[in-house]
Parts: sequence; structure tokens; C-alpha cells
Amino acid sequence: MTATYTYESTWRDSQKVSWRVEDLIGPDKPMDFNLPFLPESLVRAADSDFLNLEQQLILNHIRANSYLHLFVLVEAFIIPMVMERVKQMGYGNIFATQALLGFAEEEGKHIYMFQQFMIALERGVHYRCQCVGPVEEIAKKIGAYPPLSVLLLTLQFEWTTQIHYLESIRQRQDHLEPRFCDLLKYHWLEEAQHTKLDALMAAELVEQMSPTDIDVAIEGYFALVQLLEQTLMTQAQFDVSSLVQVLASAPKDTCQVLSKDQQQRLYASQAQAYRWTFLCAGVGHPNFLHVLERISPKAKERAVGLTKALSY
Repeated sequence: MTATYTYESTWRDSQKVSWRVEDLIGPDKPMDFNLPFLPESLVRAADSDFLNLEQQLILNHIRANSYLHLFVLVEAFIIPMVMERVKQMGYGNIFATQALLGFAEEEGKHIYMFQQFMIALERGVHYRCQCVGPVEEIAKKIGAYPPLSVLLLTLQFEWTTQIHYLESIRQRQDHLEPRFCDLLKYHWLEEAQHTKLDALMAAELVEQMSPTDIDVAIEGYFALVQLLEQTLMTQAQFDVSSLVQVLASAPKDTCQVLSKDQQQRLYASQAQAYRWTFLCAGVGHPNFLHVLERISPKAKERAVGLTKALSY
């Protein structure tokens, strides 16, 4: 496994990307709750034709809250993984150490960013949504898998953020909320550097592993994808319940009680939206598949097949 970049070049490139959470969100930077936060391609609210435009907007905001929560979960298992790698590497390659410490610091910044957006969102919509958790327990469960398994899941999510950012650009005509668009943009700008670091770490790990250990790690990665799908399906159920409660508690002139059939149709639509947004976008990303193929051509073929299966 070879790369055109190094720890040093990646660390130097990362120094060119500089932003603060306070530049994106705060008391003097309110969000516009008359606008959708996430691109429609990620939410697919319009698939539920029994929801009017106002109700679709509510669903978009509920999904945005879940999006933030899920990425807090993702960052929560990435940071320990990176710090463990730093511990193993020591400071023989000081640029590698600096790059990985910066990696962990940036993921911590991302958690803070997501949390601040969640606070602002909850204040703006005046209702609370149920989310999967506890975050720490799920992150710990993921972290118990082989390091290469966790690293591949991390890389998958990093390329996922690129797709989300590109979708926000492509759907600017939807008049997306500008603060949330900034979140997608600046999240990706730093994850772009992290994809390089993960590829470098993966190459180093593979060189130290036996074929059997690599196979075990690959199986671990696909087990994590399955675990993630189960988590996402639970979150989709929570989102449906949140929307049902919000619509049912609205003033009499706008109150709506969704039938069981409508709730089932809504869940089916949201389940598929979650699969594409958090699974297919990353597992099927060409750059992720390229790294996977260098580790195991069979794993790459399996990932392609999985992406097709999840895209039904």
C-alpha cells in the first residue's frame, strides 16, 4: 500500500485549515428555522406525500438533530482509536505524532460544534427528540473491535462527510440553512486531511498483520457496519415517534394524527434514507473502496455488493 502523501505533508496541509466553532454558531449567529437544515437527498421527506411542506420541514429539523447526535457518537469512538495509535507510535516520527494529535484535537472540536448546534436547534424548535445511546456505551462497544476494523469504519465516515457536503452544494437551490451548510463544509475540510491519516495508519497496520488477522479485522469491519445499521434503524424509529408527537401536540388548526399505515410508510422511507446517508454514501465511495481493495480485493467486492443490497 503506497500513498503520494506522508504524515509530514498531511500535517503541513492541516495547518492551512483554521476555523473556530464560534465562527459558525453562537448568540450572534442564529439559525433560520424557516429553512431546511439538511439536503432533501439525505432526508427524503418529500417521499412521504401525506406530509405537507411545513410538516416536511419539521421532519428535516428532527433529522438534523439526529444527524448531529450521530456524529457526536462517531467522533466519540474515533478519538480513543487515534490516541491509542499515538501511544503505540511514540515520537519516533514527530510529524506523525503531531498529525495524529491534531487529528484527535480536531475531532474534539467537532464534538463541541455538533453539541452547540444541537443546543441552538433545540432552543429554536421548542421540542426535544429521542436519540440512540448512551453514546459512551456504543462508542466503547465499537472500540472493542480490532484496530483495523475501527479504522476502516472511521475512514468510511470521513468519506461520507464529503458526500454530505457535496449534496449541500448541489442542493443550494433548496435554500438550505446557511449555518448548517457551513457545518457540513468545515466538517469536511478537516475530515479531508483525516482520510489521508487513516489511509497511512491502515497501511502501517496491515504491514504488521498476518493474513489471518487481516481477515478477522475485515470481518470485524463488516460486523460494525451491521451494528451501525441496527443503530440507524433504531434512530429512524425514534425520528418517526418524534414527528408523530410534534404533529399530535400542535394547535388544533394544525394538529395531525398520523395513522399506523402512515407511520409505517414514514419509517420505511426514513430507514432507507438513513441507509443511504450513513452507509451507502461511505461504503460505496470510490476512495474508500480503493483503500479497501489494497487491503483485500475480496473485501472491496463485498463492500460493493453490500452497497447495492442496502440501496434497494
